[in-house]
Amino acid sequence: MRTIVITGPSGSGKSYLSSRLSKLFCDSIVIKTDSYYRDNLLIRFLSIFILDIYDRPLSINKNKINNLIRSIANKDKIILFHKYDFKRKHSSQKKIRMNYKGDQQIIILEGIFAHRLNLNYNKTINIVCLEKKETCFNRRLKRDKLERARSSREVNLKFNKSWYLFYQNIQNFLNKNKFIALNPVDKISYEKLVFNLQNLKNN
Repeated sequence: MRTIVITGPSGSGKSYLSSRLSKLFCDSIVIKTDSYYRDNLLIRFLSIFILDIYDRPLSINKNKINNLIRSIANKDKIILFHKYDFKRKHSSQKKIRMNYKGDQQIIILEGIFAHRLNLNYNKTINIVCLEKKETCFNRRLKRDKLERARSSREVNLKFNKSWYLFYQNIQNFLNKNKFIALNPVDKISYEKLVFNLQNLKNN
């Protein structure tokens, strides 16, 4: 079972790319790190005073993500998936009976924390989404107002810090691992990526 890791700053097209790839590889399993935010009292309290708390690893439950990946790799029949409600700041979970489709099945792991888990990234296919800062901001502004009940002022306050934190924290990952950098909406880059992934999947 192969794992594709998709990371990038907020608004860079990670979810868009993972959605396209999941439709292309219909036997894929998508894991969004955004679904594994903690909803305990500490995080809720810190979020009042630390605007960028949800851009810091403290806010994510790495153990649950790592356990999920191991369960899928072991082909467990019942898998526990999580979902995070940003408006209510609440995490829910759901048990799903899995129907695995062979050893060539793909896990697509995407999110700003996808490159910061306890994985051997030398064995994963690593993709970093690149996009202009202004474009990322506009996408996040639209998404956060619609899906996360945040005001324009709140997004403005959070975005620059989240952009800085992402690029500060990814340097170690980039220095140690092979990766593919691309703009998900660039047709030529996407087609080249798909060609390479199809070859890897068939080998």
